Amino acid sequence: MSLNIKEFNLISNNYPELKNAFEGLKTPCYVIDEAKIEENCKILKSVMDETKAKILLAQKAFSGFYFYPLIGEYLAGATASGLFEARLGAEEMKKENHIFSPAYKEEDMEEITRICDHIIFNSVNQLKKYKKYCLDKGVSIGIRINPEFSTQEGHEIYDPCASGSRLGITLSTLENALKEYASLLESVDGLHFHTLCEQGAEPLRDTLEVVYKNFGKYLKNMKWLNFGGGHHITRDDYNRELLIKCINEAKSLFDVEVYLEPGEAVALNAGYSVTTILDKTTSGDTTNLILDISAACHMPDVIEMPYRPPLFTSGEAGEKKYTYRLGSCTCLAGDIIGDFSFDEEKNIGDMLIFGDMAIYSFVKNNTFNGMPLPDLAVLKKDGSVENIKSFGYEDFKERLS
Repeated sequence: MSLNIKEFNLISNNYPELKNAFEGLKTPCYVIDEAKIEENCKILKSVMDETKAKILLAQKAFSGFYFYPLIGEYLAGATASGLFEARLGAEEMKKENHIFSPAYKEEDMEEITRICDHIIFNSVNQLKKYKKYCLDKGVSIGIRINPEFSTQEGHEIYDPCASGSRLGITLSTLENALKEYASLLESVDGLHFHTLCEQGAEPLRDTLEVVYKNFGKYLKNMKWLNFGGGHHITRDDYNRELLIKCINEAKSLFDVEVYLEPGEAVALNAGYSVTTILDKTTSGDTTNLILDISAACHMPDVIEMPYRPPLFTSGEAGEKKYTYRLGSCTCLAGDIIGDFSFDEEKNIGDMLIFGDMAIYSFVKNNTFNGMPLPDLAVLKKDGSVENIKSFGYEDFKERLS
């Protein structure tokens, strides 16, 4: 959930216009920027055009299906992490539809094979169990490999190559399985790996060196290679020329079709979270602002990752004249967004706007404490704002029994 500071400063220049546009919204509310979604998609489409690779929306990061027709004008389709996402992609994107899950339920496979073009298996057991069924249905199948090459530090929860990871088949596991089942990879069309998280092309290049060294001999008999997600392709400082080189090299070496599955890159910097200050309290030397938005319920990565979300007109604690601790009105003591400072004093009723809130936000919402789900709105290309979804008590109640 990192946001390039240079990029956020550029967005911040539009703060007065955003504040005026959002004045009439009921908070809390997520606002998705239609123009920025399209701008990101155009960048991704340029990579597709230059390389003939196929780029898919990873719905786990952004499932705002209101925008699927727009996204579908540029991208090749969508990828899912389970049946419901796969169904959403089939119904709303109506283009190429892929799925990967650590394990599949037997009762779901009939529908999955009916609505998905590619099915990727996480283990030898799952491949053996469902291979014939999928082939009989005419679906392209692949396996997820674990290159055991970690490129990130500081947040193992998002590292698929962390020690003991349950995600992907390691080289030793695959080789041992092939000794027992020599025909295991027959009719397997491709390999999939996902090792990155909010990263540039350089870690991809390094990962590919390991993939080619350890799994290249299997790729020679396959039709496609999927680079997975975690590619911040639409970030200003991303080395797209290196990405294009990596794609073209894979195609040249193995004569395969190349897929990428970015989620964040599609909606990077394309969303805002609008909240209202409900109360202002003091505890010792700390002044708390109680908001109608929650880290635990509405931006859980703030606590899980953890990370500090960008907040318009704010600075680090102590950087500006007034410093506040931003927290929610849940009863969870640790439901804290962070300490922020401002040039001007903040008061009850003031609006605050967080940036980069389209990704891994409303897809991870929950209603702990009976917290209302934020509304969903669109900032249209003409500058107008339209509320497209409101939630209420029934949405909370219907999840319970």
